Amino acid sequence: MGMRIEFTADGLTLAGDLRVPEGVGPWPGLVFTGPFTGVRDQVTGLYAARLAERGYVTLSFDHRSWGESEGEPRRHEDPQGKLHDLRAAVSFLRGRPEVDAERIGAVGICLGGGYALKFAAFDPRVKAFAGIAGAYNNPYAMRSGTDYQAALASYTEVLERQDHGGPVEYMPVVAEQGEAAMPGDEPYAYYGTDRGASPLWENEVTRVSVRELLTMDNMMGADFLSPKPALIVHGVIDRFCSPEGAEEAFRRLDQPKKIVWVDAKQHIDLYDREPYVTEAVDATADFLGEHL
Repeated sequence: MGMRIEFTADGLTLAGDLRVPEGVGPWPGLVFTGPFTGVRDQVTGLYAARLAERGYVTLSFDHRSWGESEGEPRRHEDPQGKLHDLRAAVSFLRGRPEVDAERIGAVGICLGGGYALKFAAFDPRVKAFAGIAGAYNNPYAMRSGTDYQAALASYTEVLERQDHGGPVEYMPVVAEQGEAAMPGDEPYAYYGTDRGASPLWENEVTRVSVRELLTMDNMMGADFLSPKPALIVHGVIDRFCSPEGAEEAFRRLDQPKKIVWVDAKQHIDLYDREPYVTEAVDATADFLGEHL
């Protein structure tokens, strides 16, 4: 586990796990942000534990409205709020005696890859970025191959009902059949089974969270990160966070940068499966060891 800690962001109390390497510090610090709907004892907790073994103080935490952290409505994707959470998480890390305050990195997995990229680009305290199986969302990509205006209209109808005092509307995160925010067998194989089981996670998300995925632009962080070093680790086949998106982010980054391809065939391979997690951890530790 790690040491359970709490810190505040915009007046909200957020819950996290702080992991400190054995030995004498201070150590470089890493803040983590992870998959859509994820909580801290799933993917981010695994990577935080593994990188703590490699000599980093790590902070995995529940973003606002998720897990044990405060925030309403519950289980709602709040892009600006997540960036504020990451800012407060770095402030917390820099205040810890175990941490070298001038050596802070941001690590994002899945949807968190884009958040970590955008956050690192605009916070001078963050000295390096690593994205693993990252979703580098931008509206241009989301608009292609979909009836974008119809999708926006459907979610705006939900918001209007809520604006008029209606209840917050929810949908399943994953489902074997029928509607889900993350449809298909692959997300269900992680979140719908023991693989992703967590007492902090529930199989529901606000319906309008999907609108945030369609409209956020985290890819733009690639245009502003320079001169900070950037690492992208990605599976060669990924049906949910496209290799093309990873390639675009890499192309838009300036040096120093590195991209590492692992032979994963599913997006969720990089959540918890070997040898892929170890390959990603090794690549991240090696890159940060050189640049952070």
